[in-house]
Amino acid sequence: MPEVRHSPVAPTRALWLTPGSGIDAHRHDDHQIVYAARGVLAVSTDAGAWVAPATRAIWIPAGAVHAHQAHGRLELHLVGLPTTENPLGLARPTVLTVGPLLRELILAYTRRPHDDSPARERLRAVLLDELRASPQQPLHLPAPRDTRLAALCAALHADPADNRTLAALGRQVGASDRTLSRLFAADLGMSFPQWRTQLRLHHALLLLADDLPVTTVARSCGWASASAFIDAFRRAFGHTPGAHRR
Repeated sequence: MPEVRHSPVAPTRALWLTPGSGIDAHRHDDHQIVYAARGVLAVSTDAGAWVAPATRAIWIPAGAVHAHQAHGRLELHLVGLPTTENPLGLARPTVLTVGPLLRELILAYTRRPHDDSPARERLRAVLLDELRASPQQPLHLPAPRDTRLAALCAALHADPADNRTLAALGRQVGASDRTLSRLFAADLGMSFPQWRTQLRLHHALLLLADDLPVTTVARSCGWASASAFIDAFRRAFGHTPGAHRR
């Protein structure tokens, strides 16, 4: 990521981003919790991409270079934490589950005034306690290093509905399906079907943020039917696409 901006202190604040806008690559000396109360947030790093709807937050560790992208009208809440406060001991960006209590704590903590009052310190302590109980979610879409794998992944990013087999995709990039299966496991830590499902769920979140109909999202992301998409979405996020939109 070129021209990385360095902000020593990770800000604690709330802001709105218009659809398609973003925050360029930057890093902080502090940790940061990034939460989209409305819209869908995409965070990208050299190691891959993370997408978070309103039931998820993204933990950004100190020093991690990252950029934000808004999908839909984004209500963004940022919580900065010093490096001494890492309740989950996380060393890389991670998606966390945000339940109703953690959501309200983040919203309250990012409102002004940002002072050192005892009430605010108590709010911070409860927020950290709730973070410690937040399950991590496997919503990371890792970036491949191998050139053949990168070409294959780029083709599916461009068209998530591409239903070709790994063998057929391998003929396009000059590698056998056995080689590519080995690369998916070694380079990305998941199988090809797992990675493709993850990719499609990421794209589905972005399309839902643009208010596209569920049937259109299902078809655009490669599911055979809307019901198959709804089932996969519910298993990944705990609710249906319709409930997600509401």
